[in-house]
Amino acid sequence: MQKKKYYLLLISMIMIQGVVNACSSEEVKVRPSAVAGTFYPGDADTLRAMVESFYEKESSMKKEDEVQAVIVPHAGYVFSGRIAAKAFACIRPDAAYKRIFLLGPSHHVAFDGASVNNQCNAYMTPLGMVPVDKEMCDVLIKKDSVFTYVPEAHVKEHCLEVQLPLLQLHLNTLPSIVPIIVGTVDLAKLKSIARALQPYFTSENLFVISSDFSHYPSYEDANKVDKMTGNAIRKSSLQAFIHALAVNSSTDVPGLVTSACGQGPIAVLLSMLEQQKDLQVRHIGYCNSGDTRYGDRDRVVGYHAFSVVRNPLRKEENMEEAFRLTENEKKQLLQIARKSIENLLAGKDDEPYDSTKATLALQRHCGAFVTLHVDGKLRGCIGNLVGFHPLYKVVSNMARAAAFDDPRFRPVTAKEMGRIDIEISVLSPLRQIHSIDDLQLGRHGIYIRKGEHSGTFLPQVAEETGWSKEEFLGHCARDKAGLSWTGWKDADLYVYEAVVFGEQK
Repeated sequence: MQKKKYYLLLISMIMIQGVVNACSSEEVKVRPSAVAGTFYPGDADTLRAMVESFYEKESSMKKEDEVQAVIVPHAGYVFSGRIAAKAFACIRPDAAYKRIFLLGPSHHVAFDGASVNNQCNAYMTPLGMVPVDKEMCDVLIKKDSVFTYVPEAHVKEHCLEVQLPLLQLHLNTLPSIVPIIVGTVDLAKLKSIARALQPYFTSENLFVISSDFSHYPSYEDANKVDKMTGNAIRKSSLQAFIHALAVNSSTDVPGLVTSACGQGPIAVLLSMLEQQKDLQVRHIGYCNSGDTRYGDRDRVVGYHAFSVVRNPLRKEENMEEAFRLTENEKKQLLQIARKSIENLLAGKDDEPYDSTKATLALQRHCGAFVTLHVDGKLRGCIGNLVGFHPLYKVVSNMARAAAFDDPRFRPVTAKEMGRIDIEISVLSPLRQIHSIDDLQLGRHGIYIRKGEHSGTFLPQVAEETGWSKEEFLGHCARDKAGLSWTGWKDADLYVYEAVVFGEQK
């Protein structure tokens, strides 16, 4: 009897230990807060009040239509929290990002590469859990040997964690994160990291680059050093940034240990920026620890905030060259358009494209129209003049809109798909004209705007109708913009060019 009790007790202990181990295994998947209570308040209510006070002070900050990246500091909130909030405040709270890539430097362990945390399902803060995109983490590690997983790089690291409460209390919907700690300053490896991340450096994702700037010079010297570093970053030039770091280092500034602790992650961002000329860096704010009541002015740390935004109306020196598409790229866009319509007809939620395989031309933010014909007759036409999304996404959205949302036609049916021909017009940026002498029929589309009235004709309309300039403008003003026949004469006129291609061309 005694032996039976012993065995039952032993079995119970084994079962309990199994449950504990199972729970521990599950807990390991959540990365707990490492610096709550030190770098920022550990109490949720106190933390919320502090962060909300930051954003209240930045309530007048202009919200950009599209922010693709920010550079933000990662010191304790009492030192740099407000500067970090200034950068995040320029993002629209309703911005719908697919994921957030978090890049920061390693403060606790040295290693030669980038560590991606693919071992955790989520990061914990006092405000709750933030999910990790483990699938994307795995993709990066498999993609290039420069990526690995170094546990010690993430356990106590603060540079990524401190950004999370600021994001949690600003974005209406917080997507999953991709936590990356950069441990190298080797330029070749940093460029490898940039090349691997480049396909994801699109408007679908937000890149958060975590870095403080000058470490431990005097207040006056910090302002000088950080100004040079900041001006280099504004140029979106990796070479200018490297040069600024070298100059700062060679001037023997007393106490200066580094010009930017996150120089590696910043170099990765600048390397990606050099591949996308339609992005611009904007300086949001600066201060150093000597500007706060908690810091002295003999030994300070500098804090910059930058945003990286897209300028969709950026003028290109060579318009024709800038909007050239290869035959393969045209074919891909036509396939995306058709697949977008077919998926919706079939009730599928699948994306009709793989954004990671999009060429730089297909990632460019351009306006586009998609036109549908059945037996040579118009069956739908919808488009955007200005591209606030990558071209492949604009084409996908406009194809669905042309098929199902053009108010002039009933929705397209599955039976019609075999008879539908698709035509795509990729548009250049708008250019205002002040004389119709600057309008070239057959080459230029026209956009007429007066008050709340606006309308457009694509370039090919003039060729299809044989209209004169006055007829082209008159029909657009009356039939599209809702003005009188001569309403174009005192309206704002804009022209644009289009690369037009279709399935039957």
